[in-house]
Amino acid sequence: MKMVSFAEFGGPEVLHLTDAPEPHAGPGRIRIAVRAAGVNPVDWRLREGQVLGAHPLRLPSGVGLDAAGVVDEVGEGVEGVAVGDRVFGEGTCTYAEFAVLSAWAPMPRGLDFEEAAGYPSVMETALRIIGQTGVRPGQTLLVSGASGGVGSAVLQIARDRGIAVIGTAGAANQDYLRELGARATTYGEGWVERVRGLGRVDAALDLAGSGVVRELVELTGDPGRVVSIADFSAPALGVLFSGEAGSVPDALAEASRLIAAGKLHIPVERSYTLAEAALAHADSKAGHTRGRRVIVV
Repeated sequence: MKMVSFAEFGGPEVLHLTDAPEPHAGPGRIRIAVRAAGVNPVDWRLREGQVLGAHPLRLPSGVGLDAAGVVDEVGEGVEGVAVGDRVFGEGTCTYAEFAVLSAWAPMPRGLDFEEAAGYPSVMETALRIIGQTGVRPGQTLLVSGASGGVGSAVLQIARDRGIAVIGTAGAANQDYLRELGARATTYGEGWVERVRGLGRVDAALDLAGSGVVRELVELTGDPGRVVSIADFSAPALGVLFSGEAGSVPDALAEASRLIAAGKLHIPVERSYTLAEAALAHADSKAGHTRGRRVIVV
């Protein structure tokens, strides 16, 4: 089968489309014929040799955690899923023609494979970090870097829970944030005062790693109410760097519930082929995303 892999840590150029043996579903696992794979920042962070404590790997390594596709092998002890079912979920080495999933759920009705592949990790991350801030219904959450996949999920989960959101993003994404229910403003010079002009901030999320953690602490008045998923220096300011994943099955169930209720939609900004994985990583690291990027197989 065709699979994207890398044999050394480095930039996007270390990614190669290779021929690899097909994986097989062991106990408690399923294998899918991959139709689309989500592109996440953790993918290029691992390729660069970061976050290996949370995601240990051995070189050469495949790439990718999220995928949507058609079940074609069911491992021992697995119930409730059959060959031919359309599922989305999380596994390993998902930038490939076949991948083994460790967590999955039926694809919500009306979703195509490309969109479905964009949900697993971003929903798990969004649910986890909202909980870690301690923000409650009726309070206001500030989201720095709000237009990407995780930000899009955070805004819609917050709206469903009665949590007000102030979001920062580039000028081109202001209307997008407002469509998702946020009070929006741009980042850059003077952004702190612009946020203050939009109201009180009870908790904050740093999704972009753009060096704003100190200001987020200033705006909330409490480092314990700020969570970052992108700035490794955050703990030096008393802020939680959230990197350890929570329950993917719970995240898939919540995604399915919100999608079915018409309360969640994360658009696919751009699709790439397996051969374009290096470009997908370069674009992901550059940021300025509206929604998700996916690999189509």
